[in-house]
Amino acid sequence: MFPDHLIIDFDSTIITKESLDELAHIALKDHPEKENRLQKIESLTQAGMVGEITFDESLSQRMALLNADRSDVEMAIGQLVKSITPSFAKNAEFIRKYKENIWIISGGFREMIIPVVAPFEIHETHVFANEFIYDEAQKIIGVDSNNPMAKAGGKVLQVNAMELEGEIHVIGDGYTDYELKANGPASRFFAFTENVKRKNVCSHADGILNNFDDYIRMTGD
Repeated sequence: MFPDHLIIDFDSTIITKESLDELAHIALKDHPEKENRLQKIESLTQAGMVGEITFDESLSQRMALLNADRSDVEMAIGQLVKSITPSFAKNAEFIRKYKENIWIISGGFREMIIPVVAPFEIHETHVFANEFIYDEAQKIIGVDSNNPMAKAGGKVLQVNAMELEGEIHVIGDGYTDYELKANGPASRFFAFTENVKRKNVCSHADGILNNFDDYIRMTGD
């Protein structure tokens, strides 16, 4: 049976990539420190995903290495819309059926997520994520620090504020997704491994999903 609410992560779950890493590859393509910065950004992404450092530490350090503007973001979106995880693309009709019960809670960025989930008919009011701050020249100069998603334990802060009731399931690949059960209102956490399998995340899961089909079979739909 489908739960009252299903919270789904975005990076390495709905899409096969990490969106900020993808943006970095585009923004730093001609940067003299490209390889060094990309390696640091990807290491910080990994450290945040497995819980070695807090998400806000991971985000702030990655943003300091990024040299991006709005046109880079638009190019990244173009890549991400072509990077939807196969089992999610395959089950688009199922997602549309339950769109009112589905929430996207991500440490990524709303303007990069909303165009990607639009074909699933998930409304932008059901997407909670970080937001870039731009200067007059459209350069990214930071992240909205007032957004709960930019803080330590951001996913838990955001979902607690939503005051959801009933059975709440979470699907994601990262430690911050598990925290929604450990420190938040989620009833069950499922580790999603179609794109990446993190052993320490799987060890905390109520179930391991090799793909989204596994979850659909579990609901009995």
